Amino acid sequence: MYPLGATWDGNGVNFALFSRHATAVELCLFDAETGLETHRIPVREHTAWIWHTYVPGLAPGQRYGYRVHGPHDPGEGHRFNPAKLLLDPYAKALDGPLEWSDRVFGYRVGDPGEDLSLDPRDSAPVMPRCVVTDAAYDWEGVESPRIPWHETVLYEAHVKGMTARHPEVPEELRGTFAGMAHPAVIGHLKELGVTTVELMPIHYFVDERHLVERGLRNYWGYNSIGFFAPDCRYGTGDDPADYIRQFRDMVKAYHREGMEIVLDVVYNHTAEGNQLGPTLSFRGIDNRAYYRLSEEDRRYYVDYTGCGNTLNMLQPRVVQGIMDSLRYWVGDMGVDGFRFDLAPALAREFYDVNMLSTFLQIVQQDPLLAETKLIAEPWDVGPGGYQVGNFPPGWVEWNGKYRNTMRDYWRGEEARLGEFALRLTGSSDLYQGSSRNPSASVNLVTVHDGFTLHDLVSYNEKHNEANGWDNTDGTDDNRSWNCGVEGPTSDPDILELRARQRRNLMATLLLSQGVPLILGGDELGRTQGGNNNAYCQDNEISWLDWENPDEAFLAFTRDLVRFRKNHPVFRHRRWPSNRFTPPDEDAISWYGPSGEGMSEEDWEVGHARSVAMFLSGDAFPSTGPRGQRIEDDSFLVFFNADVDAVRFVIPESLPAERWECCIDTATGVVGPAGESEGYLSLGPGGELDVGGRSLRVFRRV
Repeated sequence: MYPLGATWDGNGVNFALFSRHATAVELCLFDAETGLETHRIPVREHTAWIWHTYVPGLAPGQRYGYRVHGPHDPGEGHRFNPAKLLLDPYAKALDGPLEWSDRVFGYRVGDPGEDLSLDPRDSAPVMPRCVVTDAAYDWEGVESPRIPWHETVLYEAHVKGMTARHPEVPEELRGTFAGMAHPAVIGHLKELGVTTVELMPIHYFVDERHLVERGLRNYWGYNSIGFFAPDCRYGTGDDPADYIRQFRDMVKAYHREGMEIVLDVVYNHTAEGNQLGPTLSFRGIDNRAYYRLSEEDRRYYVDYTGCGNTLNMLQPRVVQGIMDSLRYWVGDMGVDGFRFDLAPALAREFYDVNMLSTFLQIVQQDPLLAETKLIAEPWDVGPGGYQVGNFPPGWVEWNGKYRNTMRDYWRGEEARLGEFALRLTGSSDLYQGSSRNPSASVNLVTVHDGFTLHDLVSYNEKHNEANGWDNTDGTDDNRSWNCGVEGPTSDPDILELRARQRRNLMATLLLSQGVPLILGGDELGRTQGGNNNAYCQDNEISWLDWENPDEAFLAFTRDLVRFRKNHPVFRHRRWPSNRFTPPDEDAISWYGPSGEGMSEEDWEVGHARSVAMFLSGDAFPSTGPRGQRIEDDSFLVFFNADVDAVRFVIPESLPAERWECCIDTATGVVGPAGESEGYLSLGPGGELDVGGRSLRVFRRV
């Protein structure tokens, strides 16, 4: 009966499948060469809603699938149709892509009332096959580096986009796990200072039919149907089981270099869509158990994801399936953590998001998962779905408020400086009260779903025409960055302003308390031509251009990451004392351009654009793993989002005659302490000019 899925023991294979409402289950075996069905075996053992059978003599490489019998009553949520070959939700490997055809739908496409009808055609000729695998693998003693959160630098990458155009990666490896593991790719990330690569979805997923018919693909991969199987498009060769080894080889290669792999996982919905979607797996195995259905009419699905369906987290076996998947990717595949897409959908119980939900409690107490990185995308599209700051201890969150605040500040929107200061120092208003530390905030400016950093400061409007939706898809609001003409230009003043704004945003990201997340390719100056929803663009719109990098910005970003690593005051492990009123001996204190400490009123002024932050190395809290004190220098950081230069006065409370300029976004210079030439002899009351739309960092010497 357990474990679920197909398990080879050296003599044969045990098959186990959960279905609460099925009346019969058939195991279908297929020839690997011809693809033809060779045996159809009735599954007679039925224990606690687990249908199981042992078949002696079978071995790894065996292709299989299921046909499940039961009531066909869409109004009651039952959509059984034994004519449809179904994928095992626990399959570790899947052979080939889905071939779209009306055969994969459980109903007769085009009939009146469509989904209420029953289609008798066999879907096996166009369906992928599940593959029995061997779990053995030699990790050669290589283990996870287990990088602490306060030392983590995240990098969001796409397996194909990262390698498809890389000139040093052999052509046959581009777009694959083996390509991601190539020394040229790993070397770039290591030199950049990345510690943890967050891979966009690699679970087996499906290209939607409407995209395929228009010559497009689901490039991002947020359309999973196999939560245990790596997608075949990222493997090399013809053996699906070998893709498992290639994935493990990739993880091992990163671990050898002291880097981590985190997976972006999509457990909130599946590729079967709403009532008009195909029958590929869960729907045909037990629609009513696996999916959230409308209480008013079980024909329809509850959709908290915007993708047509939501997995039913009220069903223990569904929760078990997700937990088994997570444990498999950690225990067998070696990954270091997960970013959960639309995570509140997993925490919904009857209606509302519940941070004491069964799923979150199980994850928190699991001894294997407790040692991994757990990252929530803390919003879904259902009511009350925006949950930034509400996840429990043990979780970190993509901080959407950080993204909005930093964008607004640098483009000159009316906003409170107090909000800017809160986000810059770790968002204590969101995380401190729940016993989490600043690392609970994953700080981001750009990620896959939106503009790249280059495009963010170059376009006021989206340009998604290539997606085929008449530019109606994607988010509308980018607002003006006051960077002159939109899109490509040769005007040197506009190009310099855009470059400065990119430097401002990247510098702010890497000087903020919390965990920085860099969008893959931003360091190279990647553009998508203004497309802010390139989910279906598996082409040069999305792929990184390695042959035409912005070398100056790449060097600037590398130097910033190194600067952050060298100075712990920019990455506190615990909450620093953070004085928002006139300063004393706090680790972080704030000043207006006049040199006076900020008052409560100063923080609320909507048109204020300039502020100085002092980080005290003397008041820096102990940060070592055993409580030992870690020393650092003291820094004064000047932020000026105003169009014009602003003159700052050195505060009277900061006795120093000499300051060293370490970072200046107006010039693009990052000089590690002791190497720059920007020394100033300024005592208290001295004056310093900070250029329009720029920031400067000075070290006290």
